[in-house]
Amino acid sequence: MSEIPTGPKAVSAVELKAQIEAERLGRPFLVHRNREGEQRIVTVPVDAEALWVGRGSSAHLRLDWDPEVSGLHAQLELVGADCTLVDEGLSRNGSFVNGERVIGRRRLRDGDTLRFGRTAVLYRAPEAGEDSVETALSGDALDAAGVSPAQRRVLVALCRPFRDGPAFATPATNQEIAAELQLSVDAVKTHLRALFEKFELGDAPQNRKRLELVQRALQSGLISEREL
Repeated sequence: MSEIPTGPKAVSAVELKAQIEAERLGRPFLVHRNREGEQRIVTVPVDAEALWVGRGSSAHLRLDWDPEVSGLHAQLELVGADCTLVDEGLSRNGSFVNGERVIGRRRLRDGDTLRFGRTAVLYRAPEAGEDSVETALSGDALDAAGVSPAQRRVLVALCRPFRDGPAFATPATNQEIAAELQLSVDAVKTHLRALFEKFELGDAPQNRKRLELVQRALQSGLISEREL
């Protein structure tokens, strides 16, 4: 029996496609998993000023399966493109951003990982401005700074099926990349091996490497959608 995923990171092409489509809407959104481990995406409505997180029925982000989440655990305040996590003692177990407990208020940035009880929630703000661009590029993209122009072309070709393809889009094959870039398949494999190492995917399961690489390239901002 396969292990049920617990974190908000996409673990399949379908999930990654859903996150990319949510990003195209240009609104902040939250990614988490339900009791069964299924991905759930909550897009912030245009006119929303606040969202409540908790186990109770009045919560907008309802985590009723998590026994460590309070009835009304925390609040997300929204002003324009800015979002602030507010936890002023409502919750027994606290709220965390990137592993740090929030005491009072904490402004969120694109790509932050929130935790309420045992549940991890990814915060995305696709059009949050320059501050979020800096944050998005601070992780994987810094590791990818040494990507050569040839490797970058291979990476773009690998990601291209996620431009506007079906929900079941999958990364381009070595043969497809080779045909697009007029390279040999062996050359494509060499570039991909180097990319796997740059993105620290050398030890990832063989059947996950390509999807993980697409995810990191797109979510880090190294490859933008308009390049696809």
